[in-house]
Amino acid sequence: MATFINEPAHTFNEYLLIPGYSSSECVPANVTLRTPLVKYRKGEESAITMNIPLVSAIMQAVSGDKLAVALATQGGVSFIYGSQSVENEAAMVKRAKSYKAGFVQSDSNIRPDATLADVIELTERTGHSTLAVTEGGKPDGKLLGVVTSRDYRVSRMDKNEKVESFMTPFDKLIYAYEGATLSECNDIIWDHKLNSLPVISKDGKMRYFVFRKDYDSHKANPNELLDEHKRYVVGAGINTRDYAERVPALIEAGADVLCIDSSEGFSEWQKLTIDWIRENYGDSVKVGAGNVVDAEGFRYLADCGADFIKVGIGGGSICITRETKGIGRGQATALIEVCAERDKYFEETGVYIPVCSDGGIVYDHHITLALAMGADFIMLGRYFARFDESPSNKVSINGTYYKEYWGEGSQRARNWQRYDLGGDKKLSFEEGVDSLVPYAGSLKDNVALSLSKVKSTMCNCGALTIRELQEKAKLTLVSATSIVEGGAHDVIQKDKSSAMK
Repeated sequence: MATFINEPAHTFNEYLLIPGYSSSECVPANVTLRTPLVKYRKGEESAITMNIPLVSAIMQAVSGDKLAVALATQGGVSFIYGSQSVENEAAMVKRAKSYKAGFVQSDSNIRPDATLADVIELTERTGHSTLAVTEGGKPDGKLLGVVTSRDYRVSRMDKNEKVESFMTPFDKLIYAYEGATLSECNDIIWDHKLNSLPVISKDGKMRYFVFRKDYDSHKANPNELLDEHKRYVVGAGINTRDYAERVPALIEAGADVLCIDSSEGFSEWQKLTIDWIRENYGDSVKVGAGNVVDAEGFRYLADCGADFIKVGIGGGSICITRETKGIGRGQATALIEVCAERDKYFEETGVYIPVCSDGGIVYDHHITLALAMGADFIMLGRYFARFDESPSNKVSINGTYYKEYWGEGSQRARNWQRYDLGGDKKLSFEEGVDSLVPYAGSLKDNVALSLSKVKSTMCNCGALTIRELQEKAKLTLVSATSIVEGGAHDVIQKDKSSAMK
């Protein structure tokens, strides 16, 4: 006979935090949001610790290389989507990893016989205002000069004028040779009052740019998440089908952590994938698994060797798995049960496996609730899809801007590997929708606002760390009437801005 769980499964919106005692030390400036990304043994530290508890979803409409850079700048990790060719995903990882070691590979290059019109087109397409003029326009071609916005005026020049006539030629450039340290390059920039410094090989070929703005950016973003080589930490999604080809390419490209992208993780497919990684790379390659919604699913993936485990089925804003297949669980209930099993597993084995809450976040305060319930970090899709840095198009509808956002289970994504159960290699039916979300601007501004709310709430609970929040939090279920009471009511609002992220 089937097993029946008669207790209703609850969502985040059905809970509130009860304030605790706040000492004078409990101010947002004293709160730290550092949290482990991958498993570790008792008494040790996680190999990767994030500075904020946010990661981006493994989705075409969310996690490209630009968002990976933007999120790492703020202290989180993006998992670049795997529903693309191995070569394309590896290239995205490589671009994000090479974006800043302080040394930026030049991907906006132009030939000396190109025209001003070509310069304008390239700068508009890439957003880069500093162009390397190289032999053949190749990224590693011999450096012949540099073009910046200071070198031309569109209103006063013929657009057919050749680049070589207005570029700053090589003999007038200040440059450094490959092998110079980042500190040495920054000293040259400051000494000569430069905005950028080309770095070339001994035979004059273009290697990198070092930019003044990156030095300023580092000072302005103290939470930057960097590896030991001062490159951004970048994650990547894999599936349970082509891992033998995809994993080596992603590791070679520099991926710091991988995650199996699957709608349901309590399966032998995930074990086979993790087994292959362990046989070929040991514990040096970090890989998350999931998704699961109960203690049994967590225990299975923990025993398989997962470095972190994702919780959540059907709770995403574009996910219709529950509607289509009738499987899933309320996100709050699933998270509470899995985190309890995580703690039990830690007591038994001495191995702490971080839990990622994936889905069900509608409001900023749901992030705090998820952390209080035991999550180590939160995976977000819709939240990040709204920003400038996401890969999707921005569209205007009746004067209002939106960003396109579609699920991996939609016909648009056609990510059959994510929903594969060993049958035909196709998406038999949709488990996601194609939609629009309100455009919200830059990632940095929005993340700062969201996390300021999280920190403020933690102070209300008398907690200065995520672990302290989990120990001290008191949560209460609320009635439907109480939920209505929690918002503005019985008044006519003058200006109602959206409370949703």
